Amino acid sequence: MSAKDTTPSLVLDSVTLVHGDGDELVTALDNAQLTVMPGEFVAVVGPSGSGKSSLLAVAGALVSATSGSVRVGGVDLTGLSPRRLTRLRRDHIGFVFQSGNLVPSLTALDQLRLPLTFGKTGEPRDPAALLREMGMDHRADRRPHQLSGGERQRVGIARALVTRPDLLLVDEPTAALDRQRSQEIVALLADEAHEHGVATVMVTHDHDVLHHCDRVLLMVDGILSEYASQTVPSR
Repeated sequence: MSAKDTTPSLVLDSVTLVHGDGDELVTALDNAQLTVMPGEFVAVVGPSGSGKSSLLAVAGALVSATSGSVRVGGVDLTGLSPRRLTRLRRDHIGFVFQSGNLVPSLTALDQLRLPLTFGKTGEPRDPAALLREMGMDHRADRRPHQLSGGERQRVGIARALVTRPDLLLVDEPTAALDRQRSQEIVALLADEAHEHGVATVMVTHDHDVLHHCDRVLLMVDGILSEYASQTVPSR
C-alpha cells in the first residue's frame, strides 16, 4: 500500500457548525468525528433536518466549520483562501446531486467533457470510456430531457468521477428512482469506490441500499454516531 493510500481522504475532527445568531442559533453539526479512507464507501442516514446536508457541505469545502478542523487528502481547510478552496474542490472533490444537476443544453458526453475545461491538473478519465463503464455509451448524444431519471443519475455520477477525485460526496442519489434503479445506482457507486479508490460519502434515506456500503453512520440533531441497526447486513 502506498503512502497516498494510507492518508485519509477525509477527516472531520471535532467539527461543529452553527447557523444564525442570538436566540436563532441552530447547531447543524455537533462535534462531528469522521475519517474516510481511500476506497471506502460510507453512508450517512438520519431524519430530515438532522444535519446530513450540512455534513456534506462542510466536507465539500462549501461551508466553513464554526470550530474543529476538516482535512481533505491531508490538506487542512482552515484558513484557506476562497481561490484555494475552489481549486481544492475542482481537483479533489466530486459532487453527485439528487437530480443529477445536468446542464440542459449538453449531451451526456459533453456533460463529462465540461469539467475538463476548468484546468484540473493530473490525468482525467476518458469521458467516452467512463460513459461506457456506466452503461451509457448508447445514450452519449442524448440531452437530459431525453434520459430517464436513472440515466441522468448515471451521467451525473460519471461527470463527478471524470476528474479522478479523491473524495466523492453523494446527496440522496436514489430519491427519485424506483427500487431496482436505486440498487443499480448504489451498486455502481460501491464499485467505483472499491475499484478506483474513491472515498465516498453518501447521504440517503433509503435503507434498502445500505448493504452496498462498508460503513453506515447515523446523524441525529447534528450528532454523528455508528449505526447499530440489525437490519443492515454486512458486505
